[in-house]
Amino acid sequence: MARLNKVIDALAAGRHVFASFAAPEPSEALAFATSDYDALIFETEHKPWDGPALRDSLQYLLDRRQIRESDNPAPGITPLVRIPVNGAELAQWHAKQALDMGAFGVVWPHISRVAEARNAVAACRYPSLPGSPRHEPVGLRGDSPAAAARYWGITNQEYYARSDVWPLDPDGEVLVALMIEDQLAIENLPDILDQVSGVGLIIVGEGDMSQELGIPRQYDHPRMAECKQQILKICGARGVAVGHPHVTAANVEQVLADGYRFLASAPVRTFPGLALGRSLTAG
Repeated sequence: MARLNKVIDALAAGRHVFASFAAPEPSEALAFATSDYDALIFETEHKPWDGPALRDSLQYLLDRRQIRESDNPAPGITPLVRIPVNGAELAQWHAKQALDMGAFGVVWPHISRVAEARNAVAACRYPSLPGSPRHEPVGLRGDSPAAAARYWGITNQEYYARSDVWPLDPDGEVLVALMIEDQLAIENLPDILDQVSGVGLIIVGEGDMSQELGIPRQYDHPRMAECKQQILKICGARGVAVGHPHVTAANVEQVLADGYRFLASAPVRTFPGLALGRSLTAG
């Protein structure tokens, strides 16, 4: 069977990934279901954590026609979930529930230390005995795969075989993405990537980092640019893809030139009839 997680498929092949953020609401998922994005990140860090709404949103992201016409049972747009807890809280249950509902990956905000990164990866893995292949980081995820296996379109046993984290498991279908959002995180990023296996993506947290630097939302400020270049350099030396969270038509060429591989853009809604009507009736 072909790989189910299209984000991992693209990153493993050296291609770019185009993603967006959306509230975990069925209407939002439905609006994206037939779009050309590769991935959709359901945002629960700054939106309420609502398990039933997230579960329904995952279902509304499915396009039955696309699945019927494909040889792949997975949704055409790979769903990821940014959970609400900061890394220092060492929480696990949000990740467990998101994965149990069928998400293909978890985005962890505010990861600043090695222990936080290790917890993030461990929370997305099932446990194994010492001496087992790829034992570390030791899995902490509880066992309840039925809903996720159904969403992925495979059996429970197939889910067990495919639900480890990538790239620790080259055949794994679960993506662990860490958001680097402060100076401590940049300082510790080399150790995080050298000591914690299973980190598949690093995303620059521009908003919070700019707050810490005293230049809120000034993403082109030289101090902000220097921080982003440090992250790109550290990850590039280790072959880890980096994501940019604020890609626009104005900056996409520079984002690509800088070497970002995961490009998240906010959807832009336009109202041409309203705009034209306003212009014709002005004055």
